[in-house]
Formats: sequence, C-alpha cells, structure tokens
Amino acid sequence: MNETGAGGTTAEGFRLWWWTRRRSVLVDVVIALISMGECIARGFSFATMTGLPAPLVVVPLAVAGGSVVLRRRYPVAVILVSISMLPASPGTTMALVALYTLATTDAPRRVIGVLTAMQGVGTGIVFYLLMDQDAGLRAQPMPTWFPPLVATVFGVVSAVPPVLLGLYVRARRRLVESLRDRAFGLERELALLAERAEERAEWARGEERRRIAREMHDVVAHRVSLMVVHAAAVQAVAVKDPEKAERNAGLIGDMGRQALTELRTMLGVLRSGSATGSPDGVSGAAVADGAASAGGAVEASSRLAELATAAGGDRGARGESGPGPSPVPGPGPALGEVAVLVDQSRAAGMTVDLDVEGEPRDYPAQVEATAYRVVQEALTNVHKHAAGAAARVRVAHREDEVAVLVQNEAPAGGAAAGDGAR
Repeated sequence: MNETGAGGTTAEGFRLWWWTRRRSVLVDVVIALISMGECIARGFSFATMTGLPAPLVVVPLAVAGGSVVLRRRYPVAVILVSISMLPASPGTTMALVALYTLATTDAPRRVIGVLTAMQGVGTGIVFYLLMDQDAGLRAQPMPTWFPPLVATVFGVVSAVPPVLLGLYVRARRRLVESLRDRAFGLERELALLAERAEERAEWARGEERRRIAREMHDVVAHRVSLMVVHAAAVQAVAVKDPEKAERNAGLIGDMGRQALTELRTMLGVLRSGSATGSPDGVSGAAVADGAASAGGAVEASSRLAELATAAGGDRGARGESGPGPSPVPGPGPALGEVAVLVDQSRAAGMTVDLDVEGEPRDYPAQVEATAYRVVQEALTNVHKHAAGAAARVRVAHREDEVAVLVQNEAPAGGAAAGDGAR
C-alpha cells in the first residue's frame, strides 16, 4: 500500500489520515458519537451525585468518549483514557470498543493482558462501590458476599469477551494474510514453471529440427551416392554392353524412387504431426518449426508425393517390382532392412559381406532406426571415399543390446583400411 500522507490516496484509491476505507471512517464516527452520548449522560448523573458543576464533568467525559475515533491509530492511549475515567462511570461502549481494538492490533500479549486486567479490576471496583452505596439506602441489606461476586462477574464480563473476540479476529487476519502470501508464492512458482516449460519446448523444437536434418541427410546422401555410382557405370558400359547399361539405369531409377518414397514417408509423418502432434511426442508447432528448418519440408511434401507416385507408376508400367506408389508413413527403417542396403551396395559394384550373429529380436524403433542409419552412413562413406574397396558389415544380437560394425579394406592405391562405423 503506497502512503501519500494525510488526506492522500492509496492503491485502493482512498486514504484519510489513518483510515484506508470510507466505511472505516463512518463506523468510527458513529461509535464515537454513541460513546460521547453515553459519557455525557453519565456525566450529568455523576455531577448531580457529587455536587460538581456539570460542565466540569460533562466536557471531559465527552472528550474522552470522542477519543474512540482514534482507536485505530492509538489503541493503547484510548484504553488508558477509558481506565482513567472509570471513577466517573463513563459507560461500557468506550471500554468494550477500546479493548476489542487493542486485541486486534499487533500489540504484545503482555500489554493486552495488563490493560485488560486493569480495565476489568477498575470496572469491578467502581461497580462494587456503587452497590455498596446503594446498600445503605436499602431497607433490607444484601448478603455480604453478594456485592463482591456481582462486581467480579461484571468486571470479567465487561473486559474479557471483547478481548477474546479481538484475538480471534487478529488470528483470522493473520491466517488470511498467510494464505494470501502462499497464493502469491504459488503464482510465482507457476510462472517459473511456465517459463521452464517454454524453455523445454524450445529445446524439443531444436532437437526435432536436428533429427529431421539427420534423417534427410542420411536418406538423400546414401541414395544419391548409389545413383552416382550407377550413373558412372552406365556411362562406362553404354556402348560396350547395352544390356548392363539398361540394368544400371533401372537401378538408378530404383534408387531415385526409394529416396522419394522415404522422403515422402518422413514428410507424411511430419504433415500429420503438424496437425495432431508429432510422433515423437513433440508438439505440432515443434514439428512444423523443425520441418521449416529442414528446407520447407512440409511445403514440399505434396510435390515429393506426386513425384514418388509418378515414379512408382512408371515402374509398374514396365512390370518391375519395387516400392508402391502410395506407401503408408511408418515409424522409420528397421534393422532387418540392413540386408537390402548390402544388396544395393553389391548391385553398385561394391564387395560387401554381411555377418549376423545371434538370434534377431525386436528392439525399440529408435534403436533399430539408429542401427540402420549407422550402416547406411558407413556404406555411403565407403562409396564416396574408398571406391572399389571391399567392406564387411557385422550385426551382433546380444542379450540386452545390438552391436553394429562396418569395416572396409584399403582401396587400390589408397590409405590403410579402417572402420566405416561402429
């Protein structure tokens, strides 16, 4: 709450001295008027009983009763004024309101207890003296124990209930404040969690972009490398062996159609993922961003699908076997397709041996796709950097893992042999 001085405003739009709400001003003024009226009435009675001039008694009591208006700012002073005016019997309104207000403040419990005891004892003594004075005027005297008992009860009743009520209100306010603080803390924690979630989403989008780039690189690089090898073979034997040239040309078409098919499969998954969520649990926005970073893949998917369909149709017209015109997007390459990679490399003129150890089993799709891409990348590197060298692919199925090793010999006139990939 921002204070601007007496008569200024606060964040709530109102401030008058120590009041922060218009209703509080109205309540305090009404209570002060009631207390002043009660004190004035008791003042005339006390002046008549003591023989003192009425103004000398009434004016101080009226001022004391009006001091209730200061109860929110100076609660201890108001209760001390009430106690000091007890001999004149100023009434109960001032004492009750002053004790209640004191109990609702942050005053120490010891101070509240002492002032409550003073008010209760003083009220009891005054009431006892009044009863003792009235007893002398009665025809039948009261029992000796009756005045002290009544005075004690009246003193307790006039002091304890307002204090208990004030302590309850004080505890309730503290509880509300603590709950408000906890709610504010929870709001801050939720804001931090939202920021962290946004950071994780951004990281996921980056990972998706990199994954798409790797997948497209593996697909295109391997197929294009084989197409280059077959194109060179066609050029070399086109005149001497037309039949072999035709077979190599057919293999080039196969490689191109397979590349288009794999791209269309991948982009079909992306296109469906952008509408309903990615297959890897990444949001559709992340997939779309990843596809855009891979070269506008989503926009190109329709054109690639048309090319793959046309290529598949031309192949079917020639009576050749191969991938169909409308493949259904799948989870990715499987480990069992490594043999197809080896056969394609052999068809390109490379000497490749395939060794499989252990019994094949089902692995998670990500594991199988990774193993497939390792072999694909290794054979592509052999094609590009060790042309003519023999290669060996080993796939070992172990108890809880699968191991892949690709090795090649040194090419003629080249460097020493090495591992294509592990």
